[in-house]
Amino acid sequence: MIVVKIGGTTGVNIEAVIRDVATHVSAGQRMIVVHGGSGETNAISEQLGHPARFVTSPSGYTSRYTDRTTLEIFAMVTTGKINTLLVEQLQRLGVNAFGLSGVDGRLMVARRKDAIRIIDPETGKQRMLRDDYTGKIETVNGDLLRMLLDAGYTPVIAPLALSLEGEALNVDADRAAAMVAGAVGASQLILLSNVPGLLRQFPDEGTLIRHIDRDKVEPSLEFAEGRMKKKVLGASEALQLGVGQVIFADGRVDTPVASALAGNGTIID
Repeated sequence: MIVVKIGGTTGVNIEAVIRDVATHVSAGQRMIVVHGGSGETNAISEQLGHPARFVTSPSGYTSRYTDRTTLEIFAMVTTGKINTLLVEQLQRLGVNAFGLSGVDGRLMVARRKDAIRIIDPETGKQRMLRDDYTGKIETVNGDLLRMLLDAGYTPVIAPLALSLEGEALNVDADRAAAMVAGAVGASQLILLSNVPGLLRQFPDEGTLIRHIDRDKVEPSLEFAEGRMKKKVLGASEALQLGVGQVIFADGRVDTPVASALAGNGTIID
């Protein structure tokens, strides 16, 4: 079992990723695809007159501030557009893909954050931000995913979850992929983005860190910049849930999945 997470930033070669996933599935490999959608959501939010707003926590993690309008735009883009088109591409290549979000069948249940602590960009001081529709995933319905896989489907998952109160929530796609990988007992979790892996000196791609011991994941956070921080955090969570190996790999190459499995990228085990 392999879980592949496709980054939502610009630069990832989506067509190459989908072709590679289709090749592996057609050869009998069981796979689950989890995707983001941040870049597309930013563009469409701008067009709709509700520009994206990002906030930074005191520990340095950046996330999207998701009021109700932003949540609805995020759902429209990730579940309505991106998920459907990924499923379309896989179907065209002969893979019986099944698109869903974490809201469907209570696939992913998360605890909504009543308030989040952020650093005010104007004052540099901490303050609380409320009315945010984001959450931290607590459970994944692994039985539902196994049922789909056993029936011959390849799940394609959009990063929305359901709150304990039944509200749709925006969740981090990297950490969602980690939770999914843990729930289905995946042997590998591949996180594809627009860099070759974790870089010791970002953005110098010549400083790629090729291997990290599983007990040294947390210290590697010092090298993580921007969105890579969430990927490192997700890797740590996946390993704690029993996933055998996590790979940060380059989603810009011609065969991203095969390249990752061949040992290219940052291997954590």
